[in-house]
Amino acid sequence: MSRQDGMGNRLIECVPNISEGRDTNRIEAIVNAARTIEGCHVLGVEPDQDYNRTVITLAGEPEPVVKGAIALIERSVELLDMRNHTGEHPRLGVVDVCPFVPLRGVTMDECAQMARDVVAHVAESTGVPMFLYGAAATHPERELLSTLRKDQYEGLEARLSGSEHRHSEFTQYPDAGSKEWNDVAAKAGGITVGARPILVAYNVNVDERDATVSKKIGSLVRASGRLLKTPKGTSVRVNGMLPMVQGMGVTLEEMNISQVSMNLRDVELCPLHMAFKACESIAHDHDTRLLGSEIVGLVPLKAMLESGAYFDPNATDEDDLVAAAIEGLGLNEKHSFDPSQGIIEWAIKKELKV
Repeated sequence: MSRQDGMGNRLIECVPNISEGRDTNRIEAIVNAARTIEGCHVLGVEPDQDYNRTVITLAGEPEPVVKGAIALIERSVELLDMRNHTGEHPRLGVVDVCPFVPLRGVTMDECAQMARDVVAHVAESTGVPMFLYGAAATHPERELLSTLRKDQYEGLEARLSGSEHRHSEFTQYPDAGSKEWNDVAAKAGGITVGARPILVAYNVNVDERDATVSKKIGSLVRASGRLLKTPKGTSVRVNGMLPMVQGMGVTLEEMNISQVSMNLRDVELCPLHMAFKACESIAHDHDTRLLGSEIVGLVPLKAMLESGAYFDPNATDEDDLVAAAIEGLGLNEKHSFDPSQGIIEWAIKKELKV
């Protein structure tokens, strides 16, 4: 991006995931809380009914984005109730995760401090249990979202009451807000805020309903791999195929298919096409096929260009490379992908009409 995108030298992204993907009125009210903050630009709103989750992408200079994130979280706490929430995706609270991502002129340490400021503010204003993760984590064991989200919302009461000790002493309790199970915690669950590099949420569609093959693919491709038990009951962990990838298989009942849901935590180490082709190879080994794929949230232009070059080595123009990536990854097969809205750099230019 150049200076002509109109946002100055300092630019961050924030990607709150709220635990509501079906009630459009509530989603709109929550997103509008961020839209009211001048300089906080809403680049994407992507609800999913099966996951019952909406991924929201904010971008801009740090101060307005931080204010927008706070407004969005507080509105979510007001409108959503975890006691009534069900969905396919793991979640801990009404805003399951809210990461700050440095894009330009901002360090990871600065984003980590933004996360701490948000946690302190929301804990004081709402009392909700608040967790810090990623670069903002207060202990190395708290860095991974999956660790803090273990046992999800349903396990939070036992976790806060101390009746079960499935977490280590370093991960059991929130960093701020209520550390006891009360009405606030029961309604809002726990909210996790942090700082991380650009992550691409990437889902591959599988032509099956029950997610049997999808779950096998997820366990094989994710970096953590799978745990195998010997006949004597001892265990050994076998690492997965793809570096810096989290993955699991889920059923999408509304679409009558299943999906390998992945987080590509470093898209340079594991490009989109590598994840897609690995899933495709395993699916073929199990006599099934892929039905395209889906990018949730926004993706860096560089990642699309790299995949475009893989699928069409003769392409050189940016538009042609992006088109090749969309075609090769099947991004319009079961879903729709508009590059002017789905690519970070292009979405910013569109938002600012430059």
